[in-house]
Amino acid sequence: MPSPEEQSAAPPRLARIVAFVAILAAGATGGFIGYSVTDLQCGTGCSAAVPGIGGLVGATIAAVGVAVVAMLALRAMGEWKTIQQTGESGNWRDDKALNRSRTGPPRTSSGNRPQPRVR
Repeated sequence: MPSPEEQSAAPPRLARIVAFVAILAAGATGGFIGYSVTDLQCGTGCSAAVPGIGGLVGATIAAVGVAVVAMLALRAMGEWKTIQQTGESGNWRDDKALNRSRTGPPRTSSGNRPQPRVR
């Protein structure tokens, strides 16, 4: 097991690069879609700036959405890596259940409640 100085919750470099590329691709795609939709809706009565603003808005929305998903995925990867290295999840309920399952067979009752009667 690595020492605490060597442990890092950061995801691998390749995963961060893939997330960055996905954010850029989503931004470009959202920009193209926003530009196209605004251009089609505007017709010939709008200036060239209006479809450009639509493209900018579409790119921003798409990039932010994918960035949120990528951030959550990278955090999950870091937490999973920590769980694999230490065996502890940081959630006291999960760790308590894990320690209970290691010390003996699972208990048949849940907490202080008696077993239900079945007819």
